[in-house]
Parts: sequence; structure tokens; C-alpha cells
Amino acid sequence: MILLSPFGALGRATLALMAVVGRVALFALTALSHVLRPPFYGRELGLALLNIGWLSLPVVGLTAIFTGAALALQIYSGGARFNAEAVVPQIVAIGMVRELGPVLVGLMIAARVTSSIAAEIATMKVTEQIDALVTLSTDPMKYLVAPRVLAGLIVVPLLVAVGDVIGIFGGYAVATGSLGFNPAAYLKNTMDFLELLDVISSLVKGCAFGGLAALMGCYFGMASGRGAQGVGRATKGSVEAAAVLILAANFLLTGAFFSL
Repeated sequence: MILLSPFGALGRATLALMAVVGRVALFALTALSHVLRPPFYGRELGLALLNIGWLSLPVVGLTAIFTGAALALQIYSGGARFNAEAVVPQIVAIGMVRELGPVLVGLMIAARVTSSIAAEIATMKVTEQIDALVTLSTDPMKYLVAPRVLAGLIVVPLLVAVGDVIGIFGGYAVATGSLGFNPAAYLKNTMDFLELLDVISSLVKGCAFGGLAALMGCYFGMASGRGAQGVGRATKGSVEAAAVLILAANFLLTGAFFSL
């Protein structure tokens, strides 16, 4: 029996993990079904768009511009070892648009928005506001979850597009200001190297990451325990889950768009 106990623990952990995956999948399907069916709460959607989109612009912009600038410096330093400094515009563009832009924006949204959504909904649950919605014949999934998920699907691709542009500009500013690149030639190399598939993949990743970030915030908020500790655990768990899922989704989408 002692020899079999590790296998029993492994089996219990596996079953618990599969149960969590099943609950999250059912929650996601339910939320997406509510996104597509009326009634729609325009005010809640507008507030979610404002919170996820407009109010996230400062952190997204600062993250993107410093990342693009640092990327240009790193590529120039590494390329100098092989007399390949001229590839800075091309690598900055493809690195920001394909990979760094979507991932960094997704992680910033997970840190800022997912935690906010989870804390807000968990607090509503603790203070019995969700029970009050049910009493008033208002579906919490329709009123609380669907607008936030829809807002994430709509606005995060726009944030990714803005982050891509700002990140490329950060690389451009460093390359032309400190590394001696010609501004016109830098922009031409950037535009010539990027392809439509790169831009499409970036926007699709943004849509997926936005949906995942909003879903995790809503799921952990709705599933939170009672009391202050329950709110804290929901907030922490939502950010951790959103970050891991965003990175996993990034790998799968990269493999789908650009053959491994």
C-alpha cells in the first residue's frame, strides 16, 4: 500500500485538474453563448470597453515603447558580432508584431484587467450583490460576464495594434537617434519586411488573449470563496491562470500561423 500511495496521489491530482478544466470549459462555453444572445447590456459593455481599452493605454504604451527600444539595442549589439547590424529594422518589426507586442499586451491586461475583474466580481459575491441580481431575475452571466468577455474580444486586438506601432516606434527612435540609422531607410525596411500574415496573426492573438484574460477574471470572481481571503485568492488565481493560458495560447497560435 505504501508503494501505491504516490500513484494514488497522482491520480487524485489528475482528476482534480481535469475537473477544473471541465468547469472552466463549461464556464467559457456558457459565457460565449451569452455574448451571442440578447438581451445585451450596453452600459455594462461601454464601461468594460473603457476599463479594458482606454484606461489600459498608458501601461500598454509605456511597455511597448521601452520593449521596442531595448530590442533595437539588443539586436544591434548582437548583430555587430556578425557584421549584421543592418537587420535591426526587420527584426524589431517582426519581433514586436509577431511575438512581443501581443504577448506583452496580453500579460499587461492580465495584470491590470483580469485582477480588477476578479476582485470586483468576487466582492460582489461576498457582499451578496450577485444574489440580489438573481432575486431581480437578472442572469449574472449575462449582466456581469458577457459584457466583459465581449469587451476583451473587441478591444485587446486594438491595444495590440497600438502596442505594435509604439514598439516599432521605440526601436525607430533608438536606431535613428543613437545607432546612426537613416530614418527613411529604417521605415522602408520595416514596411518591406512585414507581411499581411504577421499583422493578422498579431490581431488574432490579441483577440484570443483578451478573451482569456476576461474569462479568467470572471471565472475566478464567480467561483471565489466568502470573505476577504476568498477575494484575495480569486484575484491571485485569476492573474496566474490568465498569464499561463496566454503563454500557452501564444505557443499554439504561433505554431498554427507559422509552421514549426
